[in-house]
Amino acid sequence: MEDSKNIAKTYDPKEFEDRLYKWWEDKKFFTPKVDHTKKPYTIIMPPPNITGQLHLGHALDNAMQDFLIRTKRMQGYSTLWLPGQDHASIATEVKVENELLKQGLKKKEMGRDAFLEKVWEWTDTYRERIRGQLKKMGVSADFTRESFTMDEKLSKAVREVFVKLYSEGLIYRGNRITNWCPKCQTALSDAEIEYVEQEGHFWNIKYPVKNSDEYLEIATTRPETLLGDTAVAVNPKDDRYAHLVGKTLILPLVNREISIVADDYVDMEFGTGAVKITPAHDPNDYEVGKRHSLAEITILNNDGTIVKGYGKYSGLDRYKARDEIVKDLKEQGFLVGIKNHTHNVGTHDRCKCTIEPMISNQWYVKMDSLAKPAIDAVKTGEIKFVPERFDKTYYNWMDNIHDWCISRQLWWGHRIPVWYCKDCGEIIVNAVAPTKCSKCGSSNLNQDEDVLDTWFSSALWPFSTLGWPDKTEDLDYFYPTNVLVTGYDIIFFWVARMIFSGIHNMGEVPFQHVLMHGLIRDAEGRKMSKSLGNGVDPLDVIDEYGADALRFSLITGNAPGNDFRYKTEKVENARNFANKIWNASRFVLMNIDDDMMKKYENSKEYSLADRWILSRANTVVGEVTENIDKFELGIASQKVYDFMWTEFCDWYIELIKPTMYGEDEKAKGIVYNVLNRVLTIGLQLLHPVMPYITEEIYQHLEKKYESISISKWPEYTEELHDPKAEEDMNYIMEAIKALRNVRVEMNVPPSRKAKLIVLLADSAKSAYEAGISYLEKLGSASEVVFISSKSEVPKNAVSVVTKGGEMFMPLLDLIDLEKEMERLHKEEEKLKNEIQRVAKKLANQGFVSKAPDNVIEEEKAKGEKYKEMLQAVLSRIDSLN
Repeated sequence: MEDSKNIAKTYDPKEFEDRLYKWWEDKKFFTPKVDHTKKPYTIIMPPPNITGQLHLGHALDNAMQDFLIRTKRMQGYSTLWLPGQDHASIATEVKVENELLKQGLKKKEMGRDAFLEKVWEWTDTYRERIRGQLKKMGVSADFTRESFTMDEKLSKAVREVFVKLYSEGLIYRGNRITNWCPKCQTALSDAEIEYVEQEGHFWNIKYPVKNSDEYLEIATTRPETLLGDTAVAVNPKDDRYAHLVGKTLILPLVNREISIVADDYVDMEFGTGAVKITPAHDPNDYEVGKRHSLAEITILNNDGTIVKGYGKYSGLDRYKARDEIVKDLKEQGFLVGIKNHTHNVGTHDRCKCTIEPMISNQWYVKMDSLAKPAIDAVKTGEIKFVPERFDKTYYNWMDNIHDWCISRQLWWGHRIPVWYCKDCGEIIVNAVAPTKCSKCGSSNLNQDEDVLDTWFSSALWPFSTLGWPDKTEDLDYFYPTNVLVTGYDIIFFWVARMIFSGIHNMGEVPFQHVLMHGLIRDAEGRKMSKSLGNGVDPLDVIDEYGADALRFSLITGNAPGNDFRYKTEKVENARNFANKIWNASRFVLMNIDDDMMKKYENSKEYSLADRWILSRANTVVGEVTENIDKFELGIASQKVYDFMWTEFCDWYIELIKPTMYGEDEKAKGIVYNVLNRVLTIGLQLLHPVMPYITEEIYQHLEKKYESISISKWPEYTEELHDPKAEEDMNYIMEAIKALRNVRVEMNVPPSRKAKLIVLLADSAKSAYEAGISYLEKLGSASEVVFISSKSEVPKNAVSVVTKGGEMFMPLLDLIDLEKEMERLHKEEEKLKNEIQRVAKKLANQGFVSKAPDNVIEEEKAKGEKYKEMLQAVLSRIDSLN
């Protein structure tokens, strides 16, 4: 890289971002080696779905991971940040299918192989796009190890785990009630269901008791399911219905006889206290049905239409059938009434279709034995959630976990490694496709048509990406990983599954910490979505402000686990910060003499400002490092911002300008070394969050390392800790700020110097004596005189109270008395005229009768304001007289 001091005049990230990223990659700074002399530090990137563009949530997630990985790389770890993508079975299949429909192509007409060819084309396009987006964000991931859940090495891991769990009796196939999406026509796991509040109804229906004038009244939100009713349940303690238990009901419209059963599941206080039981279409009814050996009658086809055998209802969509059934119930006298009802309805989180509980033949993973060690890992602290409060979310889901439905009726995904012999019916479960039946030797085999749930493969992500089931160097060295960074909304989708999969297959936890971040909302606090049109493309932000500004705006002020609002103003502020750093660095580079710096590089004859800035930099290093260790990345970034903007740029550079422009060669050489040292420290601390600008500036500095990304992270040292210098400099800075404030209040230009008379407490004397040159330069003092008593203060001196004492400036040093009096009298006349104008306006009945109340109130407020201003001017005149 070029190390010329000729850094560009203006900060333009477009000029260097792409160039720097290519250089980093060419140099393989992000490609670690297995090095047993170093500690490994591993993050496996949460794989984005290959369904479209990355969004701001991805930008935040990756900025946080990059913050950690860049810090650890600089701290000497062998750091692996392994990127990759997820095939996202349902989401991708739906996207590709919709795209093909636009071309007049239908999935089923194309056939499985032809459709999958199109999906692979989609995959190649979007993987490349995602890779490019990540690089634009500046992520220091090792793309030489990039993975994809459908890669052969990961597919091999999927097959091995399936066979392993099956052989252990943890995977089974069975007819059970499961969540079914009629739109996607596939089974779903509980974790893929999103509950959405919907407006609906309670339909009260009476079911006649056979051979009796009595009936039971039930209430339902899904009247179409009565076609599959096989019982009505009442509570065994409910005296109202005790005489009916065991009797038979006649199911309205269908005329099927169904029984009345007693079950504790029924809440006597809710509704009528009688509940229709449809075992094939409700998970609770399914359990009741099992207890009472009830028939399970499926009434829906996979597409949500009514099955054959139900007359005019057959073939109708479930909601159209609902309308017809309600109409017929009313006509035949079975409908008692309808009530409005708001309730939470399960929907497919991908397509938003209302799911339908249905009995179907699916593959399941038994969860009881897998869940227990995963729960214990968090309870014992082997895995820590950050913030800790997310433990509760994790426990709640894991303690109530059901067997996991892992089969999906899709084409895109990992095909289930199960084959069926057509000749003898043998079931063959194998990681490698068999050529003949293990029982009868027939080659007439069919593979299971279903694919595995996407989360089955991504549950293996922390170790499948490192080569498992093969015993690779990477797996041995980089597993277990150190931290998982992810959004709190997928604790149960993904985090929990990785934990139990890692423990079961690797014998140890997959990561030590789970760092949770919140959702990014818009400026009004709304969730970003396509429907609202409030989404933000991170590449658009990068194009306008640069990647560093975007990253800094997302990290700063962001606390783990909390949602936060995205505001363009924050990005603009971050860009302004970058510009500030750029200009300060340019000043340093333009003024440092390298030869003189080297000549005095070992000199320790520091000024007060030098000792102060070195101590402050050292303190910030210690605090920022501690914040990062605690995953307080937002706090760490804010501290670096405050130090660099205020202490280094606004104070230190101004404090040492007299020395830099002076004649003392040695003093200049010492200052050059301090400037270079502190600027380098600041850039290193800033590098994890703003990698591009820090690298570009670093390449122009006197440096020890080829790149800032592999430079040694600064460390706190007691040698530089100088509380006395920090305290003394605080005295001086407070004094300068106080002097400036008074001068602003009195409209005194900075160019007008004033004698400064100082009366101090003993504790502040040494500080002020050491800071005379700073008071003269930044406090506009013509000279600094120390006194021991107020009796020495001249008359008409302006008093400035500050930390450690009181300062005085002769009034005539500050102002031209004649000109100031002239100006004040003009201001007095102007304000009197304004007061008179307002008074006349308010006395005018024509104005008062016609003007709106708010206009009249505004005029009154103006009058009061002018009176206050006049009083201040008169007081000032009196003080000068």
